[in-house]
Amino acid sequence: MAPSTPARVCFLSGVASLALVVLNQTTATSIDPALERAAVLASFLAVALMLVGVLWTRALPEAAARVALEGVQGVELADGLPEALSEELGWGSQMLLTATPAATVVVLWQNKCLLRRGLLAQVPFEPGAICQRAQEKGSAISLVDLNLYPGRAEFESLLPGVPAVVVQPIDSRGLVVLAGWSPRCFSRSDLTWLEGWSQRLRERMEPACGNQDLMGPGEAKSPEFPPLPPDC
Repeated sequence: MAPSTPARVCFLSGVASLALVVLNQTTATSIDPALERAAVLASFLAVALMLVGVLWTRALPEAAARVALEGVQGVELADGLPEALSEELGWGSQMLLTATPAATVVVLWQNKCLLRRGLLAQVPFEPGAICQRAQEKGSAISLVDLNLYPGRAEFESLLPGVPAVVVQPIDSRGLVVLAGWSPRCFSRSDLTWLEGWSQRLRERMEPACGNQDLMGPGEAKSPEFPPLPPDC
């Protein structure tokens, strides 16, 4: 809870008023009905001030701190992709890495890694049960804090110690996987944007990659995409 200054002043005024009422009652030489009525009314007003201060307080969740992730900034793109698809992958991944809290972007299609960009682990990412479940459901799975999930070992090959992951299916044949810098870092708008880009990718990859024998992630090349800003 992060109370604002007016809410804090209102609450403390109520506490001080109630304390003065109690002090006045305990130090009075005689108790008569008029004093008792005044004390009751003053107590109600003090409690009302305290209640207003509590209701005035707004919950302001603090952003989780970024985790110090280990990896090397880079880009890996599968060979043999059409130029239009390469440009789409480059544009979309750069937007995700600069406009969202994503640390790594991985795009897979028909069990082949088309793109890895951002902070890269030393080993290629191998999707597991959670990724398979996202494809079966046809909807994104957002793991806001991997420390709370027993299946978090699946994403150690994505990025060791990654705190948050979003798995967005591309039809039932592909995936876009995002690794976040901190727990609960992806907003609703980030997920909506990711879903829209996955639909755009599907429309481009079906004719471009449907029957092509693409190279695996170990044979990926490094394309000449624009570099990311230093703080990404």
